[in-house]
Amino acid sequence: MIPLADRIRPKDIQEVVGQKHLLGKGKIISNLIDNKRVVNMIFFGPPGVGKTTVANILSQVTDKKLYRLNATTASIKDIHLIIKELESLIGYKGVILYLDEIQNFNKKQQQSLLEYMEDGRITLIASTAENPYHYVYGPLISRSMVFEFRPLSEDDIIESLKQGILFLSEELQRQIEISDESMSYIALMSGGDLRRALNSLELIIYSFLNRNSSTIVIDLTDVQEIIQNKGFAFDNKGDNYYDALSALQKSIRGSDPDAAIFYAGILLKGGQLISICRRLLVIASEDIGLAYSQASSIVYSLTQSALQVGLPEARIPIAHAVVLLAASPKSNASYMALNSAMEDINTKNIGSIPMHLRDTHYQGAEKLDRTGYKYPHNYEGNYVDQQYLPDQLVGTQYYFPGNNKMENILKQYLDSLADKKTSK
Repeated sequence: MIPLADRIRPKDIQEVVGQKHLLGKGKIISNLIDNKRVVNMIFFGPPGVGKTTVANILSQVTDKKLYRLNATTASIKDIHLIIKELESLIGYKGVILYLDEIQNFNKKQQQSLLEYMEDGRITLIASTAENPYHYVYGPLISRSMVFEFRPLSEDDIIESLKQGILFLSEELQRQIEISDESMSYIALMSGGDLRRALNSLELIIYSFLNRNSSTIVIDLTDVQEIIQNKGFAFDNKGDNYYDALSALQKSIRGSDPDAAIFYAGILLKGGQLISICRRLLVIASEDIGLAYSQASSIVYSLTQSALQVGLPEARIPIAHAVVLLAASPKSNASYMALNSAMEDINTKNIGSIPMHLRDTHYQGAEKLDRTGYKYPHNYEGNYVDQQYLPDQLVGTQYYFPGNNKMENILKQYLDSLADKKTSK
């Protein structure tokens, strides 16, 4: 049987839920449909948000023949077969090729589309759940308009669920009653995927067809019994992964332990234990740094514990590390100091390392004038004034202490050394 999501697929743009930024009155795709025009497009967004539906509607209003291929199983040969059929198409004003999951076409396969796009034999509508700027061939993107489809809200999904209930009620000749709480639960557990929500609705209703009543009454308990796991879209190589890592670090940097724990949960749900451990180790030095130097060793111990015990118990030391870092004072002073030094190394004449700082652990060092180094521990306070930077960089300051308890102490010490220099 054809799934419910396909049986009630909208045939008019006004029936499509969500995507108001693209389909609302006066918006770009809506305008294209009103003008019965179509251009090469790439639809980017999660599953079940209307990409295929919009492609269908575009083909209908423009009187173009729609061919559908899935890049997971299709090949260049399939595209050539479509081209061969062009001359036999009567009554159509061209061809739309809807290529789903285009990220699964390699570079050569994507290149094969360019000729037909440029001469107008094919209008391409490609769809992908991945960021096209990471996975789609650059020249193909330059010849297309990229549209991002967003996850549907619970209200959008509930609106479609009501339409699905009316459809099934007529199809089955049975009255169907589902509580608002039940529909909200279905919408919530769909994770923004309308197709998943409608498939769940159909499964639930067919599960209770044998109830001896003219009315099928379904309550929240019935729904929870069937739908026990929430839809969770997480691609370990795609935007979900990188966005979650980025959000985790930015939340820790922003001293928001609640947000940091939330994004850590997303990464752990996606099975990214090693990645989260690596990122926490970086954060300990990049964002907390000298403001709380012990955080680095503590986080190292916690991440090693997490890796040793593995999931699911690993979430416990991970939570410890995440909250510790988020609640710690912050300083990127040491990291920024290195960045500044690297910038000079890459862009300036940095000269040579001073002779008295060069290695002397070999015979002949004195003959090469590797002399003059003063050993600080031989002087009062373990300090002696001497030049350390190359001649061209004397006086350059890379490290600027952050304003926190620990670095204020470091600043006082460094200032006291500077006083000794000026008092000479």
